[in-house]
Amino acid sequence: MKLCSGCISLTLIVASLAPAVGATAALADDQMVTIGNFAFAPAELKVPVGTTVTFRNDDDTIHSIVAEDGSFHSKGLDTDDTFSFTFNKPGDFAYVCGLHPFMHGKVTVTQ
Repeated sequence: MKLCSGCISLTLIVASLAPAVGATAALADDQMVTIGNFAFAPAELKVPVGTTVTFRNDDDTIHSIVAEDGSFHSKGLDTDDTFSFTFNKPGDFAYVCGLHPFMHGKVTVTQ
């Protein structure tokens, strides 16, 4: 079977768009914030309403995540421990490490 050159071009275009479509969907899914070297990464995260953000401690020191407005609070997280929170309303949610309050982060939740 022989394909026309236009058919091959269209197939290549569609195939090249597939990763972009998947990447867009991944942005709307759950997000990860890591803790390392006494810092949150990313320090600021923008997500749509309904997103679950998971915080993972990659440090050798125990950390916790505490929202400044009291909306969420984790237990002490040892190395490789995680804490997840689903953001169901829009707004800015600043947080700190409850054990090291010089560590700051923020999740901005959009409609």
